Amino acid sequence: MAQISLRIDDDVKRSAEKTLDAIGLSMSSAINIFLKTVARENRIPFELSADPFYSASNIRHLENIMQDVKNGTARFSEHDLIETDE
Repeated sequence: MAQISLRIDDDVKRSAEKTLDAIGLSMSSAINIFLKTVARENRIPFELSADPFYSASNIRHLENIMQDVKNGTARFSEHDLIETDE
């Protein structure tokens, strides 16, 4: 049987252990379930997504704004602060 050693943030580990304990799984069992699912399905068994701020279209938009700033053609205006419930 192979052994894997990895580093993880202490808070993430504690939080995961707490959740797994409530489910009745050890960390080792949960990781084994994850890896077996990856091997069986040939994919990560959940959706991964990136922060839309870093999307290609937003990066292009920001680069265009920066070009306008450098060219002196940028138009700035005041606006209200946008707050979210996150």
